[in-house]
Amino acid sequence: MAERRYYRVAGHSFSVEAGEHLFALMTNYQPFRIGAEEAGETLFDLTVGSVPTEGEKTHVFTDTSDDDMPRIEVYRMATDWLFQVAMYKTADVACRLRVTEDMHLARLEMEDESTRFGIDNACMLLYAFTTAKRHTLEMHAAVVVRPGETEDLGYLFLGKSGTGKSTHACMWMDAFDDARLLNDDNPILRLLDNGEVRVYGSPWSGKTPCYINRNVRVGAIVKLTQAPHNKIRPLRLPEAYAYMLSSASGLKIVPDMMDALYDTISQLIQTVQVYGMECLPNTDAAQVCYRGVTSACPDCPQTESPAP
Repeated sequence: MAERRYYRVAGHSFSVEAGEHLFALMTNYQPFRIGAEEAGETLFDLTVGSVPTEGEKTHVFTDTSDDDMPRIEVYRMATDWLFQVAMYKTADVACRLRVTEDMHLARLEMEDESTRFGIDNACMLLYAFTTAKRHTLEMHAAVVVRPGETEDLGYLFLGKSGTGKSTHACMWMDAFDDARLLNDDNPILRLLDNGEVRVYGSPWSGKTPCYINRNVRVGAIVKLTQAPHNKIRPLRLPEAYAYMLSSASGLKIVPDMMDALYDTISQLIQTVQVYGMECLPNTDAAQVCYRGVTSACPDCPQTESPAP
């Protein structure tokens, strides 16, 4: 028998209606579960069931950014959006998500109900779309937390798949006993009304299970690039903007949604310093990175160490 459950991620609520067998798979959502009376206004309400696809549909675009990443096909129907998602570039469609024009009501059909793939991807897509106008960014990044002078701080590592975000996060935990992983792949950034930027854990964390309902102030954001040395430098605003935009999720063909993302990123990079880090997969890279992002003089010469 189906029931509806409610969740809150980075201060935003949403709901999922499904059968008990599917909720049993959704252990990653449990730290974020709330009662219906706590939810208030929801971002979206997702129902798992059959998806009607009759009628004309127009292909808008297909996202196949990386061979090992999900393929997302986007279609427009008369009054709705239709998303078809495959597990990787050449795979068969694994799930279909039909969403109302305002992105609030959604229905999900999965080919295989023994995995979380469909629910996770549907929720991530809907969350990114519905928070775009709320100064909230769903990021493709890894996050490590370390104590600061007065509070814990989160450090985000950006980069394309395979760049070494997870490896660099592990290097921080090897180098610093007090470093902890907050999220390994899909943290949430929020620009608060008081101008503070905070990073939140989420139910989505890539290949490393890390589903922590916690948030900390952002200490720095670092774009990683593989190199034969360890070197870090502060990025100029145009560079920072480009990297942040490429790492933020959103439906980039919707003008209002993208205008909101542009505005949030523009404000965010004027509040938090973004760095470029050329690095090796070693603990020295973590040391160089931390010294660079905690320097009292972000415009000082580059911090670096030679290759061993």
